[in-house]
Amino acid sequence: MVVTRFAPSPTGYLHIGGLRTALFSYLWAKKNGGKFLLRIEDTDKARNSQEATDAILKAFDWLGLTHDGEIVYQSQRDEIYAKYIQQLLDEKKAYRCYMSKDELTELRQTQMANKQRAMYDGRYRDFDGEPPKGVEPVIRIKAPQNTEILVRDGVKGDVSFQANDILDDFVIARADGSPTYNFVVAVDDHLMGVNEVIRGDDHLSNTPKQIVIYEALGFEIPKFYHVPMIHNSEGKKLSKRDGATDVMEYKKMGYTPEALLNFLVRLGWSHGDQEIFSMDEMISHFNPKDINKSASIYNTQKLDWLSSHYLKNSSNKELAELLSEFDLVLTSHDKKEILLDAIKERAKTLKEMAELTKEILATPRVYDEKAVKKAFKDGSTDILNAFALKLQNSDELHLPSDYHDAMQEVVSEMEIGFGKIGQPLRVALLGKMSGPGLDEVMAIIGKDETILRIANAITANS
Repeated sequence: MVVTRFAPSPTGYLHIGGLRTALFSYLWAKKNGGKFLLRIEDTDKARNSQEATDAILKAFDWLGLTHDGEIVYQSQRDEIYAKYIQQLLDEKKAYRCYMSKDELTELRQTQMANKQRAMYDGRYRDFDGEPPKGVEPVIRIKAPQNTEILVRDGVKGDVSFQANDILDDFVIARADGSPTYNFVVAVDDHLMGVNEVIRGDDHLSNTPKQIVIYEALGFEIPKFYHVPMIHNSEGKKLSKRDGATDVMEYKKMGYTPEALLNFLVRLGWSHGDQEIFSMDEMISHFNPKDINKSASIYNTQKLDWLSSHYLKNSSNKELAELLSEFDLVLTSHDKKEILLDAIKERAKTLKEMAELTKEILATPRVYDEKAVKKAFKDGSTDILNAFALKLQNSDELHLPSDYHDAMQEVVSEMEIGFGKIGQPLRVALLGKMSGPGLDEVMAIIGKDETILRIANAITANS
């Protein structure tokens, strides 16, 4: 059975790169009928944030990425780690290092002067004398020497590391007894039954150390898939400006879970030329072996396109419920269907839908100067007055087509082009030149509000 995991550190919020890793891990587990586990790596007590932990769990809930089993918190597992550290000490696979800070500083300075890589020199590796007083020892593992460490990676292929070039006897427990990152990751993955690890390739350099720990403890080494990073359009590391922000910010920006997950699954993975995937299709088609070996490029336009697709294909009932989170209540609006049909064809996000909707429903208080200058010319007031009178005398105004017919009648009666009425009317209704179809706007706001807005615009711009 395939068991994957996502293991965020709650020293910051869940960002877009981490979410993609979680999604890949989730899809692979579900495809294989396995388990997707969640572990909170909160051993850094000084930097951990409960708020960040809560935000991570909220993001998973919003996106529907349900994890299996209980959440594992590393901060609650000190006794487990201490047991395995003691095991390595008892088996002479680890040892106490009494190197003082002064000794370490002197070693580093000598290595720098000789242009050598900064590495621990193993001076306490086989020490069996009297421990120096006043030094609280760290615990170091006996790393292999003069050998190759091979990482079998499902994305990158076999990656070979020469132990002498990258490894010293690294610390697995600090002087205060707290275990280090690479040690707890290896122990937890084994105890949780994780046998396939999908993570960012910034962790590739940690993998040899974790393999050393796996082998020292007699644990089976999982399969690794190291996923290349997400870059911005310039090929550089993604920044907050580019989109590397708290996942829940995407909810505030008005993106739906479906659009965001569809966007992420295509960052570094593909299935032919298919662009739109349901969750079932993602699970069916995804295989980490198909992940690209090169970095993927974050493209906001692609995210907006996907978001627009999902909005256009959402039911108006569903959209009305989602828009309530943007301070817009439409459930009882008698023209809800016309309104949402008009807006969802134009908006890229729920937030934009809400803003466009509010622009339609709110009577304009100000008018765009350039639009007024372009639209209000000689005769515009007479045309608008004629149209308002036409509306006033009509009792059959319900659908957009009814208002369109009224506009067409004025155009024919006054022998003018459609633009002569369309431009000043648009400014009167919306305060600007852009927006949905005029007939739709008038059907939404109704006859009385349309006449009121015409009168207001004439008064303000005559």
